[in-house]
Amino acid sequence: MISAIALPRLMRIGAGACGLLPEVLGQLGLSRPFVVTDPYLADSGRAGRLVERLAAAGIQAGLFSQTVPDPTVASVEAALAALKAGDHDCVVGFGGGSPMDTAKAVAVLARHGGHMRDYKAPHSQEAPGLPILAIPTTAGTGSEATRFTIVTDEATDEKMLCAGLAYLPVAALVDYELTLSKPARLTADTGIDALTHAIEAYVSRKSNPFSDGFALAAMRAIAPNLRRVWTDPGDRGAREAMMFGATQAGIAFSNSSVALVHGMSRPIGAHFHVPHGLSNAMLLPAVTAFSAPGSPGRYAACARAMGVARETDDDARAVSRLIAELQNLNDDLQVPTPGDYGIDEARWNGLIPTMAAQALASGSPGNNPVVPEIEAIATLYRQVWAA
Repeated sequence: MISAIALPRLMRIGAGACGLLPEVLGQLGLSRPFVVTDPYLADSGRAGRLVERLAAAGIQAGLFSQTVPDPTVASVEAALAALKAGDHDCVVGFGGGSPMDTAKAVAVLARHGGHMRDYKAPHSQEAPGLPILAIPTTAGTGSEATRFTIVTDEATDEKMLCAGLAYLPVAALVDYELTLSKPARLTADTGIDALTHAIEAYVSRKSNPFSDGFALAAMRAIAPNLRRVWTDPGDRGAREAMMFGATQAGIAFSNSSVALVHGMSRPIGAHFHVPHGLSNAMLLPAVTAFSAPGSPGRYAACARAMGVARETDDDARAVSRLIAELQNLNDDLQVPTPGDYGIDEARWNGLIPTMAAQALASGSPGNNPVVPEIEAIATLYRQVWAA
């Protein structure tokens, strides 16, 4: 079987990498960037310093700083209007998953037009939009290395998965120092998001030897360091490992796929505005227990890579240790249940049929080791509520 592999053309990884943006733009023959970021990075001065660094190099950049968590069609259209008001030859996503996803969507719409709903899966957008450069400020989404973006349609409360080479950044600047000031909750949620990417990429029906190597490396980087950055946000060694692991996990799932956790997570985010990494965390133990019988050897390998099972453990014991560790990790990182998060039980139960249908329609559950019917997904939603 031939695996289709795609990566950013240029990657700069390490402390201070974000300072190389002017140089990387020059290498790519680009000179009129449009920077997409969020209000926090604008208010903290970080976005301004990035733009000033570009200006010092003779590069005048546009700046849009009003992205929203879980980008919506309206927020993407606002960014697109700002881009069209200037003369730009590329888009720079500076921030967590939301600014990077917004940048990706804007880059495609700027060149190809239409509406975001025109681009949702199963459509695959291969023809390139404007070049995208990504500078992540969280160790989680791996979006700097993926060919996906997610945009919420407010009219239907649907998180639309958009896929294709058009969304793959041409360059990624991965600088762990940008994560040192992140609060504990964000650190935990994005870290579990990255771990979920690695696990799902490895157990996916679309896994391949290339993605497997990155997925296992990501698990080895993330698993021993996630509690460390939760406990000590200034732990530079752990922050560096988490950032590199998140990028490795992004490469893994971009060249494999995600599976049932992500399929079920998107509707939770769309309907209840739960941050993506947190909704993944709510689901991960239960979905892993459901899915493991379909590929016990693969899940056992995850347990060994994470250091929670010994090489001498048989697969059944290793899988049992993995499921226990995922629940213990949630406990240690104070991951709330849906009820603890403040979601109304009646509304949750009332939306289960809709969420299950949306999860199934996304296509991600079809990559799962155990491909679920819609009622199995509904049962898992009920189980997660009762956890």
